[in-house]
This record gives sequence, structure tokens and C-alpha cells, in this order.
Amino acid sequence: MNIKQSLLLSLILVISGCGINNIPIYEMEADAAWSQVLNLYQRRADLVPNLVATVKGYAKHEKEVLTAVTEARSKVNNFNISSDMINDPAAMKKFSEAQKQLGSAISRLLVTVEKYPTLQANQNFLALQSQLEGTENRIAVARRDYIYWVKRYNTELKIIPGRFWKNIMYPDATPKENFDVSPEVKSGAPKVNFD
Repeated sequence: MNIKQSLLLSLILVISGCGINNIPIYEMEADAAWSQVLNLYQRRADLVPNLVATVKGYAKHEKEVLTAVTEARSKVNNFNISSDMINDPAAMKKFSEAQKQLGSAISRLLVTVEKYPTLQANQNFLALQSQLEGTENRIAVARRDYIYWVKRYNTELKIIPGRFWKNIMYPDATPKENFDVSPEVKSGAPKVNFD
């Protein structure tokens, strides 16, 4: 090996060890975490029709709640999801709002179900409810993972040496959008009333 090859090899090793690859690695991790969030949202949307159908048999007169769940699920399913959405604050806000509406409708449905002791004992309903609760927990974990990777990626774009690598190697790299908490949640603890 001659001196030029040795210098080139040394330069490559130095560059690869100083964070030049962090930006694309963190971006891919954030994108993968986002895909998992979407996967779990889809799982929830797929469970909802089965839950609604099971509840309909018992709670025919609870049409308002069942309609709200069905409409919220329809909004979520009709939402145009693209990988660019996590770079667009407005699209991310609309998507998060649609998911929040579906979660709220599901919560109202589960509260409504408490009026029907027979339904609560139905094995099909219990299995669906358990799957839905498990999915909601998985969504929370996936969102946490996504938030972690977005923070890591966005931080890398702002700190040295990542800032330098962004300007030199990845000028198109832009910060990713994160989840935001709704104003209702920010305003304080929920009120519980047992009257």
C-alpha cells in the first residue's frame, strides 16, 4: 500500500468515526419509528369495526356513539399518509387530530359499554377490548420511540459536528415534526365525576 492509499484510508476512517453518518442513520430510525406508529394506528382502525359490530348487537339504541366511532375511523382511513408528512407541521397536526378524535370516540364507546353487563361478559367483546387496550398501549410506546428518534435526529442537525455535516453533505435534511399534546391535556388533569 502506498502513501496516498494509506492517507485515503486514514481519511475515510477519521471521517466515518466523526459522525458523518449520524444524520442519515437517525433519519432512518425516525422514519422506521414513524412506520411503526402508522402500523399500530392501522391495527387500531382494523379492530374498530369488529368492536362496533359486537357492541351494535347489544346497544342498538346507542347509535350516536357508534356513529361517532365509525365516522372517526373513516376520517383516519381517508387521511392521505406520506413519508413527507413528518416534515410538514400542518399535515402532522391534521393527522394527529384525526387520531385523537378516533381515540376519543373509542373511549366514549367503552364508557357506553359499561351500561351493558351482558356485553361486558361476552367473550368476543372481552377479547376485542383487550386487543384494543393492548394496541393503545403499543401506540403509546411507538409514539415514545418516534419522539426519541426525532429528538435525536433534530438535535444532530443543530449541534456540532452534525451541523457541519448537514451543511456539507446533507443540505436537504430538515427537522422532523413531532407529536404535540392537545390543549385539553395541557390545561391540567382530567375531571372525574361519579354523580
